[in-house]
Amino acid sequence: MRVRLVLAAGVLLASAAVAPLAHAGGADGLSAGPALDGPALNGTALDGPVLNGQALDSHAADDLSVYGYGTVGNDSTVTISGMYRCLDDSAGPVFVSSTLVQGNRSAGIGGTQAVCDGHLHEWVNTSVVKDPAYRPGAARVRATLMQLTAGEAGLPAPGFLAAEDAAVELR
Repeated sequence: MRVRLVLAAGVLLASAAVAPLAHAGGADGLSAGPALDGPALNGTALDGPVLNGQALDSHAADDLSVYGYGTVGNDSTVTISGMYRCLDDSAGPVFVSSTLVQGNRSAGIGGTQAVCDGHLHEWVNTSVVKDPAYRPGAARVRATLMQLTAGEAGLPAPGFLAAEDAAVELR
């Protein structure tokens, strides 16, 4: 009986250790979530992620990019996405945050916890923004790769690893 209990506990612990990787993009860097016509991660692709006018270098440090498009659903659900890479989250969790700007409207669009393993990962942030609602057309996305670390007073303090301000077309 004890052997079965120990084996069952071991299986549960092993599956719990793998589950966060599958949800956050997996150990192989592939996205588990819905992509928005983004570039292939394991192959050649046109219109790949760009950082400051240059394609993301597969051997660089912390990077962040924004795809050149996003979507607006009939129910005012906004989805924007891109790619990131971070190397080290040992000092605290790392997040990809994003703000969508269109005309005089500005709203935070979700946030994604990053997997900092040195591999490229896709991020997808979604939010329902009804008032004022976004419309298809030109907009800007301000995305930030941010790490929360313990400040001098013990409170979480943001540290900015990478940022991108990009023009997007909402569809």
